[in-house]
Amino acid sequence: RCRSCGKTSRIEVPWSRPGSHFTLLFEALAMSLCQTMTVAETARLLRVTAHRLWRSAGHYVAVARGKDDMSEVNLIGIDETSLRRGHQYVTVVHDFDAKRLLFATEGRDHETVGAFKADLIAHGGQPQRIEHVCICMDMGQAYIKGVTEQLPQAQISFDRFHVIALANEAMDKVRKLEMAEQPRVVRSALGTERKTVRALMWGMRRDAHSWTALQRDTMYLLQRSRLKTARAWRLKEALRDTYQHAVAANSAEAAQAALERWISWARRSRLEPFKKLALTLRERLPGVVRGMLDGRSNAYVEAMNGMLQQAKRAARGFRTAANFIAIAYLRMSKLAHLPVNPLQAAVKRSVSIRRYRGGRQVSPKTS
Repeated sequence: RCRSCGKTSRIEVPWSRPGSHFTLLFEALAMSLCQTMTVAETARLLRVTAHRLWRSAGHYVAVARGKDDMSEVNLIGIDETSLRRGHQYVTVVHDFDAKRLLFATEGRDHETVGAFKADLIAHGGQPQRIEHVCICMDMGQAYIKGVTEQLPQAQISFDRFHVIALANEAMDKVRKLEMAEQPRVVRSALGTERKTVRALMWGMRRDAHSWTALQRDTMYLLQRSRLKTARAWRLKEALRDTYQHAVAANSAEAAQAALERWISWARRSRLEPFKKLALTLRERLPGVVRGMLDGRSNAYVEAMNGMLQQAKRAARGFRTAANFIAIAYLRMSKLAHLPVNPLQAAVKRSVSIRRYRGGRQVSPKTS
């Protein structure tokens, strides 16, 4: 407050950023907590409003991403995740070599690939260096069009995890349709108990080694029946075996031949969901074959999906897509320029301390 004029003005201080109501150390602690806790829990623990933490997270993520280096990116994966129920989606791009989130934006059309290309150039990356793009979702045309237009030199592959998921979806459609249209036939083949229906549903989705006793008995009856559901389950299992044989053979020719045999079987199966899936695989055959032989991305894609769901739970109560994207960057991008947790030890406390009691040395303890 000025003594001469009586007016009060705000000045900047070295221990707080302009416009913030917190000290730099407090915000550093808050960002560290938000990487492992939900924003709501962090706000309750620090006794502040969640809105202020969202503002801090958005600021520090923007600063850290501004200094991020993408010059070594050459293998990426594109996926989508839903924000809420309905048709609100976010497109995410991962770096498979560095195992981190590179880019996230609202929408799931071909223009999102162009937005990623612009962001890559802004962070020192070279689009012409990208050799491989793994599309980790259903084989829709939007991302294929975007990659073809923006990254024409990159080869496209389709992740195994999502191809098998499409087969599971087709299998479930056949099961539900048969149970709705021919319930008596299904009951005569599998029994009339209600718990058998649930055992059938989970038994068809699980591996044989994880079946319960009831699921094992139900699947035994299914395999010896003439139900369409049994045919759908065999087709799904055959597609999984096709992938395993392709990995063991490690040959594009052998993988393509095995996949074409499965496509031929699916087209003759008289099951509409599998006929549609076979047609889709036929249209995307080169990319599917590349995905069969590319074992680098499968486990990582599953891990990334799990981390995205964790980020969604951590952003519980977020009102905008920008907040969700900020927390995803904070947790999954391995940003090197985020504030350092002020409570971490400055020096590793791994020095053995020798204790003396009564003039004699006691066993050392590690502090």
